[in-house]
Amino acid sequence: MAKSTFRATAQLQDGVQVKVKSRNFEITVDEPKNLGGTDTGMNPVELVLGALGACQAIVARVFAKKFNIEFSDFWIELEGDLDPDGFMHKADVRKGYSEIRYNVHIKTDAPQEKVKEFVAFIEDTCPVGDTLANPVNTKLNNIVIE
Repeated sequence: MAKSTFRATAQLQDGVQVKVKSRNFEITVDEPKNLGGTDTGMNPVELVLGALGACQAIVARVFAKKFNIEFSDFWIELEGDLDPDGFMHKADVRKGYSEIRYNVHIKTDAPQEKVKEFVAFIEDTCPVGDTLANPVNTKLNNIVIE
C-alpha cells in the first residue's frame, strides 16, 4: 500500500478555543477554566491520550480475529504526567508528557497468555503509539501572511 497523507486544520476561535477539522469532521478543542479556557472541549494533551487509546482499541478490533480472540468489551484507561511550568516557561522542564500510563480492559474468555500476546501486538502495531514512542520529524513548511 502506498504512503497516505492525512490532513487537519486547526483554527483559533475566541479565547483559546480551537476548531479542528479533518475530512468532514470537526471537533472543538479548549482548555479547562483553570488554564484560561472555557471548558468546551478536551485540551490538546487530553486529545493525545484519547488518540492513543482510540488507536489501540481500533487495532484490537481489526486484528482480534487474527489472534482468535473474541471480546464483548474493550477499553483503555490512560493518564499522563505533564508539568505546565514547562509550557509556561516557568521552569526548565519538558513541555510535553514525561510519562503516559494505560490499563487495557478486555472482557474475554481467552487465556491470559493469549491476551498478553494480543496486547503486545496492539502496542507494537498502533500508529499513534509508534508516533509517541519514536521521534517524528515535524517541520514548518511556510508562513502565510494574509
